[in-house]
Amino acid sequence: MLKACYSDRYYSPTKSRSMEKLTAVAQALEARGLAELIDPHVIDIELLRQLHHPDLVDAFLVGKKPLATLQGFQWNKQLRDAVLSIQAGQLCGAALALKEGIAANIAQGFHHAGYDYGSGYCTFNGLALVAQQYPHKRVFVLDCDQHGGNGTAEFTERLPNLFNFTIFGLRFGCRDFERSIGRHIHPQEGNFSQYQAAMHEGFERILDWKTDLLIYQAGVDCHQRDPYGSAWFDTQSMMQRDRMVFEFAHRYQIPVLFVLAGGYQTLDQLVDLHVNTFLAAQAVYCPTVQFETATA
Repeated sequence: MLKACYSDRYYSPTKSRSMEKLTAVAQALEARGLAELIDPHVIDIELLRQLHHPDLVDAFLVGKKPLATLQGFQWNKQLRDAVLSIQAGQLCGAALALKEGIAANIAQGFHHAGYDYGSGYCTFNGLALVAQQYPHKRVFVLDCDQHGGNGTAEFTERLPNLFNFTIFGLRFGCRDFERSIGRHIHPQEGNFSQYQAAMHEGFERILDWKTDLLIYQAGVDCHQRDPYGSAWFDTQSMMQRDRMVFEFAHRYQIPVLFVLAGGYQTLDQLVDLHVNTFLAAQAVYCPTVQFETATA
């Protein structure tokens, strides 16, 4: 069974419902027998101080404004513990993926966080954290959130073993660097064929870079019903996108860690879309087991 990092500590009320969503997805996965939930325990805070400016980390630990709330959340101890647990899940999930070929972290809130700031509901950059933890492995982020992964892009300038390829409908200040490439697919004028072409370009980059670990940001805020979504991106296209990633990683035996990433629909709709990503993974890695697709 697919292993997914999750703990009850991931839960915290937020205005975007980002943390509530994680618990709802974990419960749905467990109820349907789609994943074995693994508690990642706690993270060594010193690892975050090495990744981010220590002032940012220390301010978040105690709730000191403005640094503690730059990501857009009201600070409290429950939020702090959730964010720290989710970061631990990134390291646990990476270790599982490297060992077993695939793993998930039922988490989001990474790619907008830069070295000395949080942004866009992202406090610390758990994508860059994995690259820091494995300095001798080439870590490639395939970011399919609707918003460009600006924070991860900046971290490629600090971490030589990190490559970022982000496909987005909304730029969110994301810039290209030597090892960070963005591809914009217009939310109204684009189409899924253009998106697929961008994905195939990403796959070529993954192979050319001789990637050791792929981190897939399976964002669902690009879905056509999402307030930030693309009009042409329906549920079936999103499942096809997910399956493309997993089939590619499986074919070339590249370990893959996937995370949930953004989504702002109703909670029930979000859960269905995220569960579908797990269904796509199961279809590739456990093809003899049959599960019913969520409708979203």
